[in-house]
Order: sequence, then C-alpha cells, then structure tokens
Amino acid sequence: MPGPTLSYCAIDFGTSNSAIAIPADHGSSRLVELEAGESTMPTAVFYFAEHEPLAPGAEPPRAFGRAAIAAYVDGYEGRLMRSMKSILGSSLVEQTTDVGGGHAVKFLDVITGYLRHLRHAAETALGAPITQAVLGRPVFFVDGDATRDAQAQASLEAAARAVGLRDVVFQYEPIAAAFDFEQQATREQCVLVADIGGGTSDFSVVRVGPDRRDRTDRKDDILASHGVHIAGTDFDRRIELTGILRELGYGASGPARGDQPPREVPSAVYFDLATWHLINTVYQPGRVAELKNMAAFYADPRHHRRLLRTVSERLGHELLARAEAAKIAVADGADTQIDLDLVERALRVPLSAPQAAEAIDGDVERIVEAARQTVVQAGLTAASVDALYFTGGSTGLRLLTKRLAASFPAARAVRGDRLASVATGLGLHAQRRFAVAR
Repeated sequence: MPGPTLSYCAIDFGTSNSAIAIPADHGSSRLVELEAGESTMPTAVFYFAEHEPLAPGAEPPRAFGRAAIAAYVDGYEGRLMRSMKSILGSSLVEQTTDVGGGHAVKFLDVITGYLRHLRHAAETALGAPITQAVLGRPVFFVDGDATRDAQAQASLEAAARAVGLRDVVFQYEPIAAAFDFEQQATREQCVLVADIGGGTSDFSVVRVGPDRRDRTDRKDDILASHGVHIAGTDFDRRIELTGILRELGYGASGPARGDQPPREVPSAVYFDLATWHLINTVYQPGRVAELKNMAAFYADPRHHRRLLRTVSERLGHELLARAEAAKIAVADGADTQIDLDLVERALRVPLSAPQAAEAIDGDVERIVEAARQTVVQAGLTAASVDALYFTGGSTGLRLLTKRLAASFPAARAVRGDRLASVATGLGLHAQRRFAVAR
C-alpha cells in the first residue's frame, strides 16, 4: 500500500516574485503552478476599494500576482502593494496603511494574506493540508543590525504561523540555490552562489558534489554567507531619479535671490516617490498642501507643475514601474525612450545604456565587493572558486553579471532559473528536512 502523503512545502517569498514547491513522486519536489502556466508569481496584492458592504472584521476583496498588477493597470479603484518583503525589520511592519474604500490594514497582514494565498495554492495542488514549511530568507534582511534582522525573521515566521504553518524552518536563499546547482554537479567543487533579486544581493560559498547531495546536515559545507540590501529595486530607484524625476525637478535649482546663489530644490519628496513602500506617504493631504505651496522653490515652473500632477493623480507607482521597464530595456546595451505622457503631453525622456550604467555603478560595485568579501570570509581566493551560479531576477542585467564574472575569472559561470532556482533548492531542503524525519 502507498504510504501517507507527505504534506510540507517550501516557500520562496521574494521581493519581486514568489514560488512554492511541494513533494512529488520518488522523493523529489515540484513547483506549484501559481497562475496559468506559471510557477512563479509577482509578489503583489491589489485591494479593491469598490465592493459590496463587508461583514464586521472581513477583509476587502483582493487580487494576487499578475491579476493584482492587471487590476492596477486596468484602472480599478484600490491599492496595489508590491515589495512587501522590504518592510520586514522596519517600523512599518506593525503600522496600518489605507487600502481604499475606507479600509486600512497592517502591513504585516498584507504579507500574511499573500502567504495564505500561496499555501492555499499548494494545498490545492497537493490535495492535502500543509502544516510544515521551509521558508527562504536573505542572508540579511537588514544590513548591520542584528536585532532588526532577527525581528524581520520573527515577523515572517509569525505571518507563516498565522496561516496555519506550525512547523517552520528557515534556510538562506543563496544556499537553497546551491542545492539546486548541486543537482547537476558531477564532481566536488566550491560554488559561489550569486542570488540577486529585487531587494537583496546574497552570496554563499558552498561545497557541493554528488557524494554530499543526500546529506541532511550540510553545516560543514557552507563555508560563508554574506549579502547587502541592494538589488533590483535600488536599480529602479536610481533609474527613476536619474531618468524620470529630473523632469519633475529632482536636482534642479530654485530662482536666484539677490546676491545669494540658487538653492537646490528640496529632494525628500523625490526620494520617497522613488521608494515603493513610501510612495503613498507623498499623497497625504498635509504633504500635498505643503508641495502646492512650494512653487517659489522652482526656477522652472514646469517642474513644479509636473510634480503636482504626479502627486494629485497618484502616478508614483506607475512612474516607478516605467523606470523598471526602462532598466530592462537597456539591460542588453540598447537605448530607450521613457514615455511620460501621463505627466505632461508628449513628454519623453531618452535613456541610454551608458546613462543607466552610470546611475547604478555605485550599487553594482557594492554588490561585487560583497561577493569578494564572501569568498574572503570562506578563507578562499578568487582562483579557488570553481563555479559562479547566477540566480534571481536581477541577474538578467548583463552589466552586473559581467562585473561579477570578471572578479572570478577562473570560475565557470552557470545560469540557473532566475526566478525558480531558490524555490527548487528550498524544496530539496524541505524534502531532506521533513521527509527524512518521518
């Protein structure tokens, strides 16, 4: 007779995209189809503001993933939430935010609702309840602050337990990616995993090989892990500040006053407009009123007019999305035009590959330096790294991967599934952790 159904899952809750793995036949795991034909799903939630009256305590209707983004693009009234992972470890996690229709929710409850959606999809695919889970986590949720980093993991664990996952284990995301890489390893080697997603750039040096693959305790094989809280959303932010928000007055000067040199326009509003989870703070009535009274700060009145239109029409998230699209468009060295017709008729901003490269150069160098430091912490030299394994959505940026590969010229560069390698590796770890324990 067949044995009992194994009922665990592995969740890759990413800043930009998420995936989940469940047990499969013959002691393996498989990714769940979260949307039609797709095993990964944007980490996005849309709260609909227009709906039937709710019962006391009921939550507003929501859409998840691509459906959430489609609802936002199609112009439904409501609130799109993305990059929720970035609030873990911050004071925002217990704060409430307006989602439209007179409703407000805690940021942590947004994460909880998204995890509940993932768990439901996994249980539907498995045909059984799931109470055990491996969750991926970055090497650092918060750079340089161990207390806040621990708080971030505790918050994510609390959200997981709130949806019914009682036995929760965490694994570093780049180590999970190393387990995925190990499936193709034919000999023992040291691999440097570069897991560069939307919110963090994480690195691990892991000893892998066919003789180590089935071990349940891999502590001795993990030689070093390191990371920085810089990744794809930071690139988007730099591109928006450089290529879009300068047309709205970022970095511009005010009018000359007597013999005083012109002063730079206050920049706080622009930094908030370029940071996903802070954009809605710009729309607060008091802040809007303050911005309306700042016309005299601008030498070019068009800048102030464009800024006010952006704020009054709540265009901040759309501008950041266009910055992300521009980053992708120039990723392979091409030039692009950013259409800002929604801000001002016929307004377009050219963005060249060299401009984009210059905008993100400092961030890229910090990421590359983190990779070098990981190898140093492992007690190795660059020449000792046998393979460089790329995973995470931001490894599609050729400039970044070329700089990393140049730092480890002896390593064989291998590309995993940019969006699913971590989930696959977490599934392998979950199988070893939960199936073997039975």
